[in-house]
Amino acid sequence: MDAFPKSLLDGYRSFMSGRYVEERARYRTLAEEGQKPQTLVIACCDSRAAPEMIFNARPGELFVVRNVANMVPPYEPDGQYHGTSAALEFAVEGLKVKNIVVLGHGRCGGIHAALAPDAEPLTPGDFIGKWTTLLKPAAEQINANSAMTAGERQTALERISIRNSLANLRSFPNVATAEKQGKLKLCGAWFDISSGELWVMDNKSGDFIRPE
Repeated sequence: MDAFPKSLLDGYRSFMSGRYVEERARYRTLAEEGQKPQTLVIACCDSRAAPEMIFNARPGELFVVRNVANMVPPYEPDGQYHGTSAALEFAVEGLKVKNIVVLGHGRCGGIHAALAPDAEPLTPGDFIGKWTTLLKPAAEQINANSAMTAGERQTALERISIRNSLANLRSFPNVATAEKQGKLKLCGAWFDISSGELWVMDNKSGDFIRPE
């Protein structure tokens, strides 16, 4: 017990005396009947951009997958370990979600790493470096644009990454089929941590627009 973070225990006690009391019936229903979320959110691990808080979601409303830079890898049924792909498979085939939202955010560390491929790796394995090569072609094009500031390049790749992940989602046969049949909608959004603004991607133009 001594090793367990005190802040988490304090937070748990606050949760049990506050929100859990308010949502007790809902939690019991979820426990007995299982989860039936309508939306899968693929988000970043960043502690500042939690989808449940951004969308003010109640328990059981969102099925959330988080990884570095909210990326979806291409469909690769090669027998290796694919955490994001496994969660996607369960959401689409098991939970029958109706929406998939790729949620990016400002000041993303994973995107920063993709724009700095020559940076010193954090570990000999360089898992982050390997993971961010998914964005290598886009990062190289953005870095070649000397007219852009560092901040502009960062925001540009954060948004391009969302479009890239949506394209990779459509490489999964079950996702592509469900979308064509009108059973599944794919969406993109970008959250600005500093201002709290949410920008939603227009599926036709690819532009990011602030909703009314």
